[in-house]
Amino acid sequence: MISIACNAGLSFELTRESTALIAIDLQRDFLDPAGYIAAAGDDISSMRAIIPNAVALLDAARGTGVTVIHTREGYAADLSDMHALKRDRNAAGQPGPLGRLLIRGEPGHAHIAECQPSPDEVIIDKPGFGAFYRTDLDAILRDRGIDRLILFGVTTQCCVASTLREAVDRGFRCLTVEDACAATTPALHDAAISLIYGENNLFGWVSGTERVLAGLRG
Repeated sequence: MISIACNAGLSFELTRESTALIAIDLQRDFLDPAGYIAAAGDDISSMRAIIPNAVALLDAARGTGVTVIHTREGYAADLSDMHALKRDRNAAGQPGPLGRLLIRGEPGHAHIAECQPSPDEVIIDKPGFGAFYRTDLDAILRDRGIDRLILFGVTTQCCVASTLREAVDRGFRCLTVEDACAATTPALHDAAISLIYGENNLFGWVSGTERVLAGLRG
């Protein structure tokens, strides 16, 4: 059994066989300086700052036998898998510097070069914010006997938080890697992390990259 030191004096207990590292939406349109978010004028520096930690977590998981799963938010070219409310409020499908925003197969939908999935790793293409929504992620995890998740990626308050809440409702024990998550606005990141702590750590455990690496490699 591995123990990872967490915030609030807690420990996250796991075995490598029962754990998955889930890298959430490390996509070019979000993190690439040539991508849609940067071209729209948002400051992506805080999001790009997590890339070294993301790389370190992926390398550690691959070196220790922990299952690695990558997610990508994306939609069919005709937006047929996006519900009407989201179509009204989302820029997906609009032209961007790396093709149509969040359309599967467009250059901007791809993972950033630093965090490319290995050939044997699972990729979850999700037509929504949470990684369980209209995907087979739940079945994949249960088929592999996985009941603990280590989550990181972008953005903290949106796709990371949505995936975390969905996972908790399904009974998965979750650790969020605080300094491997980010948002375009740091205040949103901070607020999302604080919600995990609220009500006696309602949404699980929070730790930092170095402590997670020490646990996985220990």
